[in-house]
Amino acid sequence: MELPARGQRLALIEDDGPLRMLLARCIRENGFEVASFCSAAEFAASSLADLTHLDLIILDIMLPGSNGIDVCRKIRQTSKIPIIFISARASQTDRIVGLEIGADDYLVKPVDPDELIARIRAVLRRADGHAGQDSEPAGAMLYFDGWRLDPRRRELFAPEGERISVSEAEFDLLVTLASMPQRVVSRALLLENSRGRQSGQGDRSVDVLISRLRQKLGSASNGADMIRTVRGLGYVFVPEVTR
Repeated sequence: MELPARGQRLALIEDDGPLRMLLARCIRENGFEVASFCSAAEFAASSLADLTHLDLIILDIMLPGSNGIDVCRKIRQTSKIPIIFISARASQTDRIVGLEIGADDYLVKPVDPDELIARIRAVLRRADGHAGQDSEPAGAMLYFDGWRLDPRRRELFAPEGERISVSEAEFDLLVTLASMPQRVVSRALLLENSRGRQSGQGDRSVDVLISRLRQKLGSASNGADMIRTVRGLGYVFVPEVTR
């Protein structure tokens, strides 16, 4: 399968047909190009197997024939292309093995399409060396309650036009929340996307970052909190977000 030369290009290798169609549709709706494959053999037979036309691979572990682990090991012999594993295997050991053989992230089934998109963007930001570079579709400025969030330039502007100073981790966390408005976003995902995994910070660091963001954002125009805590689950970005 050939992809148009626009947007960032992804390959999705997943043998579950309905899930493959669901994820591919969601990926396209979020501004990426994606080619779908039902097996490692089908992917290997395509023109995309040389990887030069791809930006990221989403790879199921339990594939017919060559499994995702084997595929990842083979790719890592010649390429550093970002790889996200998706798997029904949820144990910590499986996650560690997946990451140690070269995957950039590991997402457990059932896969939430919105979380997958957030993780794709986070992995692409890390691969580019800094958050926001080419990880959003062109012009994907985020607007909420008069505020303006620019993922490309990493800038946050208040309704009055003032540029608000935020740390790197605060900015990454805010982009993740604003990209998934009115949905519960887990602490684990926020920790990864605020570079917690790289810095070795613990779960508590997310709460600290949320507290700082609340102070800087203040209340919404209707007086409500912009970021709501859902005990035991994570946080919800309350304002409506437009692009």
